[in-house]
Amino acid sequence: MQKTQRFMPQERRAVSALASLYAMRMLGLFMVLPVFMVLGREIEGATPALLGLAIGVYGLSQAVMQVPFGALSDRFGRKKLILIGLGLFCLGSVVAALSDHIYGVIFGRLLQGAGAIASVLMALLSDLTQEENRTKAMATVGMTIGLSFALALVLGPLISGFAGLSGLFWATACMALSGMVLLYKVPTPLQQRRNLETIVLRSALRDVFQHKELMRLNWGIFSLHMILTAMFVAMPVTLADKFNMAADRHGWFYLTVMGGAFVFMIPLIIIGEKKRLLRQVFTGAVWLMAAALMIVMKGVNDFIGFTLAVFGFFLAFNFLEATLPSLVSKVAPAGMRGTAMGVYSSSQFFGAFLGGVLGGLAYQKFGLMGVYGLCTVMAVVWGGVSLFMPDPPYTASYVLSLQPFNVDAADKIAQELTQIHGVEDVTLVIEEHLAYLKIDRQRFDEKALVNYPLTAQVEG
Repeated sequence: MQKTQRFMPQERRAVSALASLYAMRMLGLFMVLPVFMVLGREIEGATPALLGLAIGVYGLSQAVMQVPFGALSDRFGRKKLILIGLGLFCLGSVVAALSDHIYGVIFGRLLQGAGAIASVLMALLSDLTQEENRTKAMATVGMTIGLSFALALVLGPLISGFAGLSGLFWATACMALSGMVLLYKVPTPLQQRRNLETIVLRSALRDVFQHKELMRLNWGIFSLHMILTAMFVAMPVTLADKFNMAADRHGWFYLTVMGGAFVFMIPLIIIGEKKRLLRQVFTGAVWLMAAALMIVMKGVNDFIGFTLAVFGFFLAFNFLEATLPSLVSKVAPAGMRGTAMGVYSSSQFFGAFLGGVLGGLAYQKFGLMGVYGLCTVMAVVWGGVSLFMPDPPYTASYVLSLQPFNVDAADKIAQELTQIHGVEDVTLVIEEHLAYLKIDRQRFDEKALVNYPLTAQVEG
């Protein structure tokens, strides 16, 4: 059996280019969050409700277009669809930059989100990496998402400080163009693989929607990003109007609280995974978020108190944002991770859309406390839902590349694999000679696989 190995040179180039491309895409979407509600008040026709819609509307087009982009890439090629997606993102950025009216900005943000290339990027990553290196590749791309979000909160205020809101959109357009150039450095796969860890299958959608625990997690990511987007309707205005902080200095505030939250998040993850207390820590993080939001909702008059409450919010957010995809991977049946993650991503973007819309409406009708109240209610409801969360399975995905086998041998192979100590679930894909296993890493007898795999991959 061939163990997990280092990236080959061409894999390293592909992963580096795709991770950079993903980072630029997310930077372009997120940089507007920390300043838009403050600077957007100068746009013609702007109201709090319309500004909130402009913040969140990209989530609507992202949610709607994720699956179609992935399906079209299977037929017309990954790189073509990525190029189209980057083109839409660039076009939307230009429209928003040139718009003097809020409706033009809203349309631009809608176009930005329509270039929904996340699923295509992950599929291309699957095409260009070996089975035994795919987990490491996806983890590399995953880390860029968190880093790009944190970086966006700093760069957004800095860029808008000397170039204004339109300059911020021009910067995102340049990032899209840079992504197109970077795409040419990504190798073209000789063969597209419909890997079940990265694609969405219509035949499996019903199973995902009927899976109680997956839907609980989908509700979680929906709530988390609804709260996050609504918070960025209120937080920038609070900093600007209540604490007289200039918009170009907001980035340093977010850098401080986000940096501290990242540091304190690490022990929580270690405790949850190593001590197998993930359910308890997860539920505690949801209620920490609710408590932080309650404090802000009741009104914090001093800057230090507000900063501590926001720190608690981002500590909970960072932990939950990092933990939820891992839980989806653990809970999803073997061979259904791609479909489960597709529904999960759509839930995330729908949450961002409604967070902007409802946050803007709440601000217009009830002021800042109305927005914080909306966020608090969502967090409390999620906290109640999380109380009934069972202990998650402490499993990993294990992908085996087998010698070619036919339908007649499939049942026997599946039965024998299921009997191996620590194997919880098995899905075989005859056409690709692959076996997808769910394993308990503490009990798994890897030596028993000596008669089966050519390569192996373990995912967290």
